[in-house]
Amino acid sequence: MKIKHFLYNCFVIEEGGTKIAIDPGQNLWLFNLRSLIPQSEWSSISHVLVTHGDPDHYWQADRIATAANAPLVLNETMVKRKGGKTSILAPRKGGLEYVPYSGQVIPMRINETLTINGVQVETIHTQHGPIQFKVLGKTIRKMSGPNERAGFGSIGYRMTVGEHTLVNLGDSLLQDEWTDLRPDVLMLPIGGLGNKIWTMDATEALVAVKTIQPKLVIPCHYNVPFFWTRKMAKADDLAFKRKVEEMGVECRIMHDRDTIEL
Repeated sequence: MKIKHFLYNCFVIEEGGTKIAIDPGQNLWLFNLRSLIPQSEWSSISHVLVTHGDPDHYWQADRIATAANAPLVLNETMVKRKGGKTSILAPRKGGLEYVPYSGQVIPMRINETLTINGVQVETIHTQHGPIQFKVLGKTIRKMSGPNERAGFGSIGYRMTVGEHTLVNLGDSLLQDEWTDLRPDVLMLPIGGLGNKIWTMDATEALVAVKTIQPKLVIPCHYNVPFFWTRKMAKADDLAFKRKVEEMGVECRIMHDRDTIEL
């Protein structure tokens, strides 16, 4: 199995004929706006999984799924069906506008399990925190919630690919119910700002590791590009890695386009 990382929470998991794209969004740095997953890889994707509707996670999801003729898997709240027609939360528009989509869509509820083209997908309850940043010294806070675009459709996934299980938690705050997951690989955010802002911070992520008990941890969504800054959601990944390894758990730090093999 190969796992490739593309900033934020974007991963490609490849084994045999399976190639799962998780959160194929957009690089949000103003000086390098681009698809996180290069277009040269789009047609070979077999599954597209989305954890929520923020642009760094969702911007290219429909385009990649269409190019690859792959199922688009996302929270049922991001899908509307009426009169035999399907609409999805607009990937490249603000607010909660929905747009028609003609490709294969698989909406999932929290705590549901489906087998999708040979991959078992179980959904996990997650919660996205509010997004906070500063503009010209003024704090901007974008709230999350059922009627807010920030973090809309938040959901996590436990995937079984061949002999491996992998958990991806998206941009979630720490949740009490993440017990008995025990995956081979855990991908989780560590770049929260504390006080339930955006995602877990490194301290909360360590609690999540202890609760979930994975074999391998990959921290993500920290020191990421965001508009005019190269390193938003700052975290000390080396310190986090040391503390994870003190638990007897392997930890691998991945940067943009790094690949590891299991």
